[in-house]
Amino acid sequence: MAGTHSRSIAWLVDPALQGGTSAAVAAELQALDGWPAQRRVHEMRTRMGGGRPPAPVLADALDRLGLPLRPAPGTVAADVVILHNPALLKFEAALPFRIVARDLFVVLHENPTRPGGAEGFDLDHALMLLERFSFTGRRWLAPISARNRASLGAVPPGWRVTAEDWFNICDFPLLPACAHPADRRGRHSRPGPEKFPSLATLDLLFPPTASANVLLGADPLMKAAEERQHWQLHPFRGLPLERYFQMIDFQVHFTAPTWAESFGRALAEGIAAGKVVISDPETAAGFAGGVIGVRPDEVDAVIAAHVADPARYVAQVARGQQALRAFSAGAFRDRFARLCDPRPGLERAA
Repeated sequence: MAGTHSRSIAWLVDPALQGGTSAAVAAELQALDGWPAQRRVHEMRTRMGGGRPPAPVLADALDRLGLPLRPAPGTVAADVVILHNPALLKFEAALPFRIVARDLFVVLHENPTRPGGAEGFDLDHALMLLERFSFTGRRWLAPISARNRASLGAVPPGWRVTAEDWFNICDFPLLPACAHPADRRGRHSRPGPEKFPSLATLDLLFPPTASANVLLGADPLMKAAEERQHWQLHPFRGLPLERYFQMIDFQVHFTAPTWAESFGRALAEGIAAGKVVISDPETAAGFAGGVIGVRPDEVDAVIAAHVADPARYVAQVARGQQALRAFSAGAFRDRFARLCDPRPGLERAA
């Protein structure tokens, strides 16, 4: 099998990071359980993480797999070293260790540039740090989606871009669609302000005419709720996801216009839970028809059409769940084997 030439793999993680990054690392570790290589996970505390306790999803995965979270030694050495989300280095002036690897993979999660061309984070600074504190045969930038790849811009000398995306694994249990959906709407995300559109847009998306409006991770909206009694607001992790999904039939996910989801893990979770998921056309494009892409002012009509025609609702859920197969753990293992194959003649595109 390609990739089995890697005798050791080391992950560098800040366990305090919440949301999609920790969930992606946890799923990756699970997918590669039993991989024919020594696996180590090293703790890399950053100012961005703030020293918070490890994210539960990551802590649970490490415990389940019997992988200790090791302190990073003076030198982190492995055939393959993987660092997820270089944005976590934006406040660092130096690294407290050196990296020695045949291949260093830096997996992008945030988009380096935002809609309109504004800088998302200082990717050049992160890569400069990694260059200064590493000795590697090859350094790779690994986008997680086509949208993420398009936001890269010019790649610094000495770095290459993987020919295939290092996608988020979405190996969730697939639940059946509701046979009789109602206009019950919801959204969930981490509580960063960039994750939410304006109040005027939220009023369009979650109106008093809906049977339910459940917003999970809505910490920034608590004051606004005083004037919107039709909203059910819950803080980040204020509800188990299973309970949240039982309360809705439509997941409606739009963000601030200055922010673009590089992938949209929350959307994939909604699809797997048997819900019709609605977002902006650019975000929806990453799910091959599995997410309905419209403007905020078109959401009411989309929901009304699917409530009036339950068979249409069920067919849309089936379309979404079929699209998730491209993000399975098995598909990731196959791609990981190709990306990490060191043999001559199998060079990836720069």
